[in-house]
Amino acid sequence: MTLRQITLALTAVASLGMAGCNSIAGSTNMLTDEKIRSSTGGALGYAPADLTIVSRRTDGTNTYVAVKAKDKKEFNCIINGGNLLTMGMTNPASCAKKGEPIKGAGLGG
Repeated sequence: MTLRQITLALTAVASLGMAGCNSIAGSTNMLTDEKIRSSTGGALGYAPADLTIVSRRTDGTNTYVAVKAKDKKEFNCIINGGNLLTMGMTNPASCAKKGEPIKGAGLGG
């Protein structure tokens, strides 16, 4: 086997391994709506009860959430973690007003 063949084989194995981890992380997400409102509320300075989840989706270890506050302001947030691969632990939510880029997003964000 040449060095090139070995490199290609290792790259293929690593890619398959990462795809498997991404699938496990997405399918084992443990974030409840209550945990999401608590995390985003803390980042935005709102009480969790003052936020409504408009939409959410999980991609790998990140959960993308759109929330609306009682004062009608809307925000987009990223929460990293909350799945089997992170043992349920999360990083603080990173949020921005709807339509603005999210700065300082957590790992993978």
